[in-house]
Amino acid sequence: MSAIDYSEKIPNNVDLANDRTLQRALEHWQPRFLEWWKELGPNDFANSDVYLRTAVGVDAQGWAHYGTVKMPDYRWGIFLADPIADRTIGFGDSFGQPVWQQVPGEFRSQFRRLIVTQGDTEPASVEQQHRLGHTCPSLYDLRNLFQINVEEGRHLWAMVYILHAYFGRDGREEAEELLARHSGDVDKPRILGTFNEPIEDWLSFFCFCYFTDRDGKFQLKSLAESSFDPLARTCRFMLTEEAHHMFVGETGLGRIVRRTLEVMKEVGSDGPEAIRRRGAVDLPLLQRYLNFWFSSSLDLFGSEVSSNAATTFASGIKGRPDETTQYQDHVCVDSSFEIEVPDGKGGVMKDTSPMRNAMNEVLRDAYIRDCEIGLKRWNMQIKRAGYAFELKLPSNRFRRAIGAWANIPTDLEGRPIGREEYDRSMPGWLPGASDRDYVKSLMQRVVEPGKMAAWIAPPERGVNNLPVDYEYVRLN
Repeated sequence: MSAIDYSEKIPNNVDLANDRTLQRALEHWQPRFLEWWKELGPNDFANSDVYLRTAVGVDAQGWAHYGTVKMPDYRWGIFLADPIADRTIGFGDSFGQPVWQQVPGEFRSQFRRLIVTQGDTEPASVEQQHRLGHTCPSLYDLRNLFQINVEEGRHLWAMVYILHAYFGRDGREEAEELLARHSGDVDKPRILGTFNEPIEDWLSFFCFCYFTDRDGKFQLKSLAESSFDPLARTCRFMLTEEAHHMFVGETGLGRIVRRTLEVMKEVGSDGPEAIRRRGAVDLPLLQRYLNFWFSSSLDLFGSEVSSNAATTFASGIKGRPDETTQYQDHVCVDSSFEIEVPDGKGGVMKDTSPMRNAMNEVLRDAYIRDCEIGLKRWNMQIKRAGYAFELKLPSNRFRRAIGAWANIPTDLEGRPIGREEYDRSMPGWLPGASDRDYVKSLMQRVVEPGKMAAWIAPPERGVNNLPVDYEYVRLN
């Protein structure tokens, strides 16, 4: 296991001290990062003592240390997973050849674009969430929010290191721009639309962690297969941290379902108004939030058929998640993939695409299957409680802005419908103003150790074997 050197100004396991030029460049960027954190991070809690984990190694076993720290003092650093001996390229035209330790010149711009896009999402989510702490449902949840925030900050460092170390002046300029764009900024927004959506309540936060961070998981898993080994190693370790972010989303939504079922039993009704009178989240309301965040995340994978996707696969830049273990054909020259597309007559038809061009859709399909796992668990809770309601994911054709189904009105099942019917039905499918106002009314801060807001059940266990009623954040 590579040890992380915390004696350095920038903690790292990449021997930064022996590359003085790179070290000086990153130390020049570091104060700008801290200024960004101070301005757009959870800055109102800068003096709070937070129980956080910090990486002390990159092995999956025992890689983190837990302790209390003020967030501005968190040691953000550069950590790459240990190299795999004799690793070879696992897909594309160069399959079987040794992986690259430098970026081939002909692929430089494609790599830079992917790294910048991934890097842009990391600070964006911190910006989206920087006021959420004021309405936390518990200290346990507040601590989890801050853990995600500091780790998204570290993931920004991971991408900035790659840009500085391997892309010269262009990379340094892109690193500066990562701090110049801001979520929701009219003039300089973040690159991807979902990362400009405001996250003003904890129901949205849990949905974001479940759906949008899960997209991040699949993007990182694809880049972890990259032929450019430093990028692959960077993403492998980022995935170790990313797992917690999805855990927060899945367990948060599961706790909301559990609390709603408790209220339904107490009042003897599953009617939304009866549930809302008790200050809980009715299941139809939860479904509308799931519809919004799931459909918002689908476009992050790009168009169903894409020449860019074909090129990045062929070039060895970006593979499929678990490429070496889940697939037998790693070159995909002669294989194809069937896709459902509009038939131009208000219906659906099947089309066949070369497999390389359909890599975005392969990734999206895997993402959807992964999303369904949580819904199966929540529906089991609902069924065990004796209710017939079932939470569902909308079709991957619903509310798309990119690809074959862009701006084509469909219902939740993906059936094409008229624009008038679509507009008329949308208030029942997505959260409306009254829904958001109601959810906002629930967002009352609870900071007594062990206590929970009325709309969410307590977690089954605390953090790192500590009790749920531990004081995870000391609000100084």
